[in-house]
Amino acid sequence: MASEQTTEAILDPVGRALPEFPLPAPLASHGPARVIAMCNQKGGVGKTTSTINLAASLAEYGRRVLIVDFDPQGAASVGLGVSPHELDRTVYNLLMEPHAPVREVIHATSVPGLDLLPANIDLSAAEVQLVGEVARESVLARVLRPVLDEYDVVLIDCQPSLGLLTVNALTAAHGVLIPLECEFFALRGVALLIETIEKVRDRLNPRLEVDGILATMYDPRTLHAREVVARLNEAFGDTLLHTVIGRTVKFPDSSVAAEPITTYAPTHSGATAYRQLARELIARGDAA
Repeated sequence: MASEQTTEAILDPVGRALPEFPLPAPLASHGPARVIAMCNQKGGVGKTTSTINLAASLAEYGRRVLIVDFDPQGAASVGLGVSPHELDRTVYNLLMEPHAPVREVIHATSVPGLDLLPANIDLSAAEVQLVGEVARESVLARVLRPVLDEYDVVLIDCQPSLGLLTVNALTAAHGVLIPLECEFFALRGVALLIETIEKVRDRLNPRLEVDGILATMYDPRTLHAREVVARLNEAFGDTLLHTVIGRTVKFPDSSVAAEPITTYAPTHSGATAYRQLARELIARGDAA
């Protein structure tokens, strides 16, 4: 009698069956873009790393992607080889000058299909200068409106704050992706962030959704990291994405090289993880 063959399911780090995320089908046309804010008021959780590498992975799959660097530190700009201090015009000028042409400020990057709207320290002044503006929470939405039909995904790299700039990003967005470091202190601010998202949804942007929580800097060798991911699963269930980004020195190395890990070390597990994240979001319809 022939023995039955069983196929063992592949599990994600919290023991859920990992779905198959197929290679995305090519797009017949581009736009209108889904706008996703990469948001967490805690710094050092992998927002910029995730923005750059998710964007590069989506571009690999034929999506036209725009990164909006919305952090005065300009880390996303530097990470894509643009020197913020040498820029004459940035997203700050677009916020403060209603008729400034957005296309003249957008930079092409070395990754085909991936463009950048850069920022530098000038953006820090916008928080104060916008306070007296009419509809001050909607200025970024106005800036992006002319180019949304040219892209499939717009990723906004938010600053580590819940101030007016971040509220602008949430007002302009369709969805929020929350990168969260796998350590207990990172958990403490999530409730406040979710509360802010709900307030923006109620008062400014009814279409806003949480696209997912992305566990970052995961080290499977430590009990601490495994417990944090388990706690996230208990609290957020299916909102916690199956894809988990591991901790590796290749991410800072690729940042120094000013390119995504998908081109810096294309076969590395970090590059594989961000490609899986892109496929997962496309499969969920959050970056289709």
